[in-house]
Amino acid sequence: MKCLISPGFRKWMRIIHRDLGYLMVGVCLVYGISGVLMNHLNGKDPAYRIEQKNFLLSGNLSKDEFVALWKERKDVPEINKISDSGNGQYRLMLRGGSGVYDPQTGRVDYEIAERRLLVYWINRLHYNHVKGWSVMGDIFAVSLVFFAVSGLIMVPGKRGIAGRGKWYLLAGLLIPVIYICLSL
Repeated sequence: MKCLISPGFRKWMRIIHRDLGYLMVGVCLVYGISGVLMNHLNGKDPAYRIEQKNFLLSGNLSKDEFVALWKERKDVPEINKISDSGNGQYRLMLRGGSGVYDPQTGRVDYEIAERRLLVYWINRLHYNHVKGWSVMGDIFAVSLVFFAVSGLIMVPGKRGIAGRGKWYLLAGLLIPVIYICLSL
């Protein structure tokens, strides 16, 4: 069977595929790492480390008394605001977190969220929450289409699409179809 693609065209596809691949490594890492993190959220945002704490204070404290006792402690974050939650408890707005004080029991529960910078920025890029990133996302998406198509034609003969490649292509196309059919 005569090959319809010239060796010169195939050569240029390999060159562009290779060089564009090198250029897109960083973007591949952003989308790959954040994609894995988002697939395993388990109800948590991987961009933050949440630390939950609790302790007991005296019960039936007024807001002013509570704030005074809070400020005496050295192991708690700065308190920004305290308000009534409507159910007899105080809602605490803390630096980097929030909490609740129950005057009846004296129990204080709060959590502090600490940003994991690398994961935070990778996820912001993946979610397209960085100004101007959508252009890069589009360029990357078009590059992926190019990689898929150029990868099909780069290798000639029995090791390429005319040989065993067609079976891998078919399997690769069937994977998303099977998942869609199973989810109906």
